[in-house]
Amino acid sequence: MFKRIMKGGQKKPSKTDPSDPSSFGPTATAAAPAVVVPPPSGTIEPLPLFLDVAVLERQNLFIRKLQICCHVLDFSDTLKSIREKEIKRQTLMELVDFIQSGSGKITDTCQQEMIKMVSANIFRCLPPASHENTGQEATDPEEEEPCLEPAWPHLQLVYELLLRYIVSSDTDTKVAKRYIDHSFVLKLLDLFDSEDPREREYLKTILHRVYGKFMVHRPFIRKAINNIFFRFIYETERHSGIGELLEILGSIINGFALPMKEEHKLFLSRALLPLHKPKPVSVYHQQLSYCIAQFVEKDFKLADAVIRGLLKYWPVTNCQKEVLFLGELEEVLEATQAAEFQRCMVPLFRQVARCLNSSHFQVAERTLFLWNNEHIVSLIAQNRTVVLPILFEALEKNIQSHWNQAVHGLTVNVQKMFLEMDAELFEECQRQYAEREAKAEDLEEQRELNWKRLADAAAQNGVDMVTA
Repeated sequence: MFKRIMKGGQKKPSKTDPSDPSSFGPTATAAAPAVVVPPPSGTIEPLPLFLDVAVLERQNLFIRKLQICCHVLDFSDTLKSIREKEIKRQTLMELVDFIQSGSGKITDTCQQEMIKMVSANIFRCLPPASHENTGQEATDPEEEEPCLEPAWPHLQLVYELLLRYIVSSDTDTKVAKRYIDHSFVLKLLDLFDSEDPREREYLKTILHRVYGKFMVHRPFIRKAINNIFFRFIYETERHSGIGELLEILGSIINGFALPMKEEHKLFLSRALLPLHKPKPVSVYHQQLSYCIAQFVEKDFKLADAVIRGLLKYWPVTNCQKEVLFLGELEEVLEATQAAEFQRCMVPLFRQVARCLNSSHFQVAERTLFLWNNEHIVSLIAQNRTVVLPILFEALEKNIQSHWNQAVHGLTVNVQKMFLEMDAELFEECQRQYAEREAKAEDLEEQRELNWKRLADAAAQNGVDMVTA
């Protein structure tokens, strides 16, 4: 399968001559003959070091070492193929050192064989998650122990080789893009679901470098990440690498040019904002929050859409998730201008009022901490005639009946702040609140009186109100 992929990628002749003496050393004077390497056999034997062979032989040796490393060994049994594993490890280390040393240009044939070897090692079926093996209900991803890849001693070196190849100044993107093609990138993205955090860290670095070096792949990478998010949000709600993908996106968003393309705005509304919905959002919320904040900082006009998106996915019963949302809301508001704030302030502060009255003290306390932010206080002060009437009842209820003393104290401070902003408005809100409370008491008394009259009438007719 990998041979078909590689053959499909060869669309035009190479600019690098495989027989160029400069490819594998500075002192070569004659062209090396073409090499046809047989497929690897079932045994692995050590090969000489690069320094121990003539410069003209290094091309042959490089390919032979790659062929050795195409062997995928079984790490499920630690006592099996110990000698072969060590030979392969040493060979991989030599290949990494050779690429890193920049001894010379890497020929087309060598690049093709190297990507073939990398593909043979890293592209594999990932083991199922623990809950898939047992058939039990999935647990909280934060509580799960990651499943570490037993073949990591080899995989790490293969990833390191791929990374050194991509970042090398000798790597010509026009040639390399034939082998690091869309199919290769897509398989690389599939590996982000690996449970091993070490592997995901390497993948994150490599994909970021690919995105930076291969401009032709950028739209495809963004679209592929988009599709991973869609499947995670609307189908599985299970993926190990969402946080790492968001870290890459955070850097990508930072480089977006202004005015922002419609494609990027759609990505924000259709992929990033819905990522607040899945249950395991706490696992990747820090990276998600950074991406959202980057969008608003890039284009402050997006603040209204972002805040309304947060309100759309605001948690109802998950208090820990609410605390995360409040922290993110503060970051977004910090980058929000007055005009955008005015567009969304009514639904926003209705939600803030509900959070103020939360019986979970961390939610109420985190909401009150918003008034520690000078920019947010400034926005509220400019629009106090709208904001205070929405919040006044919630503040009064906290002072009268909230069980937590810290919340009670913070609420008193916020009320004093509003009083200092506009005493006349505060007194008007207080008067309206007193009128509403009086009307509510009158209605309650009227309701009880009606029930009493009904009970008396039933008693006169000999009807038991309880059992009838």
